[in-house]
Amino acid sequence: MADIIQLLPDHVANQIAAGEVVQRPASVVKELLENAIDAGANTIKLIIKDAGKTLVQVIDNGKGMSNTDARLSFERHATSKIRSAEDLFQLDTKGFRGEALASIAAIAHVELKTKQESDDVGNCLIIEGSKVIAQDVIVTPKGSSISVKNLFFNIPARRNFLKSDTVELRHVIDEFHRVALAHPNISFVMYNNGSENFNLPVSNYRQRIVNIFGNKTNEKLVPVEEDTEVLKISGFVGKPEFAKKTRVEQYFFVNNRFIRSPYLNHAISSAFEGLLKSGTHASYFLNLTVNPQTIDINIHPTKTEIKFDDEHTLYALLRSAVKHSLGQFNIAPVLDFERDPTLDTPYSFKASSTKIPKIEVNKSFNPFKDDVISKNKAVPYKKEPVTAAWESLYVGLESKANSVTSKEDYTEVQFETEERTASIFDDDNPLEKTHTTYQLHNKYIVSTIKSGMMIIDQHRAHQRVLYEDFLKNLTIKEAASQQLLFPLQLHFSPQDIVIINHLKEGLEHTGFIFSNIKGELAEITGVPVGVPESEVSIILEQLISDVENEVPDSHFSASDLLAKSMAKSLAIKTGQSLQKDEQEHLVNKLFACKEPNVSPTNRTTFVTMSVDELDKKFI
Repeated sequence: MADIIQLLPDHVANQIAAGEVVQRPASVVKELLENAIDAGANTIKLIIKDAGKTLVQVIDNGKGMSNTDARLSFERHATSKIRSAEDLFQLDTKGFRGEALASIAAIAHVELKTKQESDDVGNCLIIEGSKVIAQDVIVTPKGSSISVKNLFFNIPARRNFLKSDTVELRHVIDEFHRVALAHPNISFVMYNNGSENFNLPVSNYRQRIVNIFGNKTNEKLVPVEEDTEVLKISGFVGKPEFAKKTRVEQYFFVNNRFIRSPYLNHAISSAFEGLLKSGTHASYFLNLTVNPQTIDINIHPTKTEIKFDDEHTLYALLRSAVKHSLGQFNIAPVLDFERDPTLDTPYSFKASSTKIPKIEVNKSFNPFKDDVISKNKAVPYKKEPVTAAWESLYVGLESKANSVTSKEDYTEVQFETEERTASIFDDDNPLEKTHTTYQLHNKYIVSTIKSGMMIIDQHRAHQRVLYEDFLKNLTIKEAASQQLLFPLQLHFSPQDIVIINHLKEGLEHTGFIFSNIKGELAEITGVPVGVPESEVSIILEQLISDVENEVPDSHFSASDLLAKSMAKSLAIKTGQSLQKDEQEHLVNKLFACKEPNVSPTNRTTFVTMSVDELDKKFI
């Protein structure tokens, strides 16, 4: 039998490795930014075109590379970070696998310009699909500039799996945030399609968070500090009242490396227990410093998962530190049985000095003064009783009971009644008008039909009703709007404001009225009819999240996405009690829809059960 196992060519092996390392343009951004940090740069520029599909360029002022290093850096398993297996447990750098540049060069056009400070000239290396096209001597400033163009040019199937520019740009910005938050001592600048998105100067950690997520974030942060032999914790958590519907502002950094850890995330959730509304998530930006020998960061290709030696201790310390900070800054409620809240000093008297109260006694007061006056004529004065104050209340009132002289005054009595119109149908059987809908566990509406009964999911049914209403308003561009007495001012991050500006026209067709959108502020003067003012910020946050993650998918139009997102936010929730008329109205509206069988997300809205099926249950 002939041999069938053979070694893969290098370019094929590199493309396979690229599938693990490079999943989308954001993966390239992550690897290049980490390389720039490892090179000792204090200023890094990121340039993006078409969400990274056309160009990802990173320029740094790091130490640069020599001619030989520049060529060797694109070989597989070539790295300057480790020399032996023991080094894997003492890592203080970012990239160490030695596959990033080789994998990127296998699926893109790469141009590298680099120069060391001691050299007079630099080097330019051009690679296309793992093939070195040219290597020349050029004049370039100190540091490195690497450009990755036409990502997945030689793997068109992989390129077709990329999402729209909006979604891919969201992933790129997320990676940029993670690297920038971990290194506030480095200046970062990001350009997207020629415009500057971020300009982050060197600052402290709190200011770096504010520069990324907006000035309004400053008042939301609660500092967390804890230093033990096992773990050092520093950073901030968000106040409970500013919790979000999504997990967009949750960042863990272990030794300046962003990680994901559901186990540690549960510790944060446990610390906030009882302080958050249902369905909301706390924000946190926490740096954890541990001994590098107690963690293994080489268990995932993207190095976003870490294995800890003693997770239980870290869990307890993290939970306790967050709870302590919430209590220390009066965020969490205090339970003190010996404290009387009625003795608290009012806020307006906090700065006032205390005064000893004085007691004044009227020595001439005598509750029996009337008797004294009548018995003792030597009293120097006599006070007349004051009756005008209460007698004036009865002036002009006369009892009509005595004025009635005969029964003729009551011969005619008139009542106000509503006009009744004749019914189109004969009311032969009034029992047929009894309600035929019932609410089950505040979740389902049960209604009788000729063949048996129908069970309706109230949340999904209302989604379908709202979805078709919003879609109709967006199509005909006519929607009713209710004006707000005072403008509603909502603060968003700069990238969220860009999305709101993009969706502004569609939102106005559903009933929203924007008076001003500038900087980090969106001012709203009108909302759709039936939308409570308190829900507006939640609706917009959910909409922004859906647009960023392209829910449900890229082949849907923007109007469809907007209608789906708003319907999902405004639909009545599971657990909400409905009156009989509300139940019947929802059922009637559902079956007036074009597609009552499914929700906007293609989930079943109701099921039917015939009498025969019920009879079988009792056999």
